Amino acid sequence: MSIAAEQIITEKTIDEAYTYEEYRDMIDELLEQNKTTGDNHSDEMVHYTKMNVQRMSRWDKRIDLNDSLVDKLNSLDQKWTWLVITEAWCGDAAQNIPALVKMAEKTDNIDIRFILRDQNLDLMDEYLTNGGRSIPKLICLDAETLEEIGTWGPRPKLAQQKAMEWKENESISKEEWARKLHKWYAENKTEGVQQEFAERINQWSE
Repeated sequence: MSIAAEQIITEKTIDEAYTYEEYRDMIDELLEQNKTTGDNHSDEMVHYTKMNVQRMSRWDKRIDLNDSLVDKLNSLDQKWTWLVITEAWCGDAAQNIPALVKMAEKTDNIDIRFILRDQNLDLMDEYLTNGGRSIPKLICLDAETLEEIGTWGPRPKLAQQKAMEWKENESISKEEWARKLHKWYAENKTEGVQQEFAERINQWSE
């Protein structure tokens, strides 16, 4: 973590961050007003948010964590805070966050919290991906000292590779690119993110 990030992530940051239940409730309340998170409340962005609520609800019910990952989570003897930078309109966030929440629920040693990217750009800018403000971004912190242990995001590695290939292909429209990406998530069934976190937990526990 850079010095700037160390100064930005404070106990207040964590205290004011949303729990998953609070995050979902906040999104529902905004949708009742035909709004989403951030400043862009266009029909398109609200539509994305509605789809993401459906995605999160579906994954909340369907995710089954691998036994090996559950074993790693159960054996964790460090206390971590997972701070996730996100937005309600972000499709990648909706596809990945439920799996992250399921992982955190398997152990008393992980507290997962959520903050909105556009309300925390100073923090987001410490965790850019290829120069961009890509989300979701998870920052694993020591729960007591808030020292950074590691990061993950915005997508599983294979999804990121495919997404970049599709994005660079001029024959693929933005709409088709999005369809391909969400089809990948549906077929992968969170295996990618689970595998990567099994590896991360090993690394972060050393």
